[in-house]
Amino acid sequence: MDAPFLLACKRQPAPHTPVWFMRQAGRSLPEYRAIRGTGSILTAIAEPDLAAEITLQPVRRYGVDAAILYSDIVVPVHAIGFGVDVAPGIGPVIAEPFRSKDDLARLRPLVPEEDTPYVLETIRTLARELPDAVPLIGFAGAPFTVASYLIEGRPSRTYALTKSMMHAEPALWDALVDRLADLALASLRSQVSAGARAVQVFDSWAGALSPVDYRDRVLPATRRIFEGLADLDVPRIHFGVGTGELLGLMAGAGADVVGIDWRVPLDEAWRRVGPDKGVQGNLDPAVCLAPWPVVAAEAKRVLAEAAAAGRLGHIFNLGHGVLPETDPDTLARLVELVHGG
Repeated sequence: MDAPFLLACKRQPAPHTPVWFMRQAGRSLPEYRAIRGTGSILTAIAEPDLAAEITLQPVRRYGVDAAILYSDIVVPVHAIGFGVDVAPGIGPVIAEPFRSKDDLARLRPLVPEEDTPYVLETIRTLARELPDAVPLIGFAGAPFTVASYLIEGRPSRTYALTKSMMHAEPALWDALVDRLADLALASLRSQVSAGARAVQVFDSWAGALSPVDYRDRVLPATRRIFEGLADLDVPRIHFGVGTGELLGLMAGAGADVVGIDWRVPLDEAWRRVGPDKGVQGNLDPAVCLAPWPVVAAEAKRVLAEAAAAGRLGHIFNLGHGVLPETDPDTLARLVELVHGG
C-alpha cells in the first residue's frame, strides 16, 4: 500500500488523515538549534549530511507522514551565481537586484548535477534512510515569489517594485518569470530523479496580487512548471499565503493538491479549488502557541470542515510555516490527535 500521504494526494482512501508541517525542521526544535550552527542557511544546505539530519529530526520527534527537504527556495538562483544570500532574521537579500533586461543574462539555466550536487546528495541519503511510509517532499519557489525577492532585493510588504515592473515592462516581466520557471522545473525534476516522492511549489507571496494580475502575468509561467512535471507521476502541491481570492485560478495551474492558508474555511476553500483536487491545511500557525485545549479544538474544527466537504484528499498542515517559538510537544500532540481523528 502507498504511504498515507501519497494516498491522500491521489484522493484515495488512507488509514488516517496524513499530517506534516511546513517548516517542521527548524528553530522550534532544540535538536536543530544544537547542530545548525551559525551563518547563512545556504551554508547548512550545502552540507548534505547536516541537511539530511535536519530533515529527519521532525520525522523522528513528531511521527509526521512526510518529510520536507531542508533547503530554501532561493537555492537555484544562488547556485547559478545571481548574488543571493539569506540573512538571519531578514530572509533572502540580493547584492544587485534585478532591474533591466541586461539582468536576464545573470539567469543562466540550472544544471543540477553541477550546480546543486549537494541537494541531490541530501535527497539520495534521505531516500535510503526514510521509511517507505514517509515520503520525501522536494520543493521550489514559484516564479512570482522568487521574482519578488530578485526585484525588491529583500522581503517586502508592498511588492511595489515588483508590481511596477510587471505593469510597466510586461515583456521583461514575462521573460523573467519564464526563466525562473525553467530554474524551478529543472530543480524539481532533479529532486524527483534523486528520490523525492512528491513536490511542492511555494508561491508564498502570490496573495499580494489581484486575480487579474495573477491570471495574466503569473499563472502561465506557473502552469508551465506543473505541466513539465506531469510525466514524473509524483504528487504536485501548490501553496500560497493570502490566496483565498486566487484559489480557483491556482487550481488551474495543474497541481494535484492545493495548499490552503488559515484565512478561508477548509470546506469553502475546497469548494473553490474544485472536486478534482486534494487540499492541504489549514490550522493557523499562531494557534499552536495557545494552551493545548485551544489547539485541539481548532484542529478538530479543521478536520470537521474537511469531513463536511465530503471528499477524499485532505492532508492536515498549518496554514503557513511553524513559528520558531512553537513548543515541539504541541506539534507532537497535534500529530497524535490528527491520526486518531
